[in-house]
Amino acid sequence: QVQLVESGGGSVQAGGSLRLSCTTSGGIYSTNTMGWYRQAPGKEREFVAGLYGGRNTNYADSVKGRFTISRDNAKNTMYLQMNSLKPEDTGVYYCSAYSRGRNYWGQGTQVTVSS
Repeated sequence: QVQLVESGGGSVQAGGSLRLSCTTSGGIYSTNTMGWYRQAPGKEREFVAGLYGGRNTNYADSVKGRFTISRDNAKNTMYLQMNSLKPEDTGVYYCSAYSRGRNYWGQGTQVTVSS
């Protein structure tokens, strides 16, 4: 059974940094497409960053140059390093993994950035 567990959210001031972690189990490998999404209050869930084949990355324009997605295969963990955080980065962050023909999601972790 595939499981994704996020951690690392919290409250920071604008300009600060956080690192989110997503630990996987149940058959998610380094070659699986994985990503981070976020959902702000009253808004739809949106793409933040993607990791393809364990090496290729893609970012939403709003986070380019500030966020970095990576994965530690030995720990079965994906990360999202978030620097220079802005109040508009506030939301619930979800990790996802594509496997066996479907997307799997974690439970989400709250990130709050105050001005």
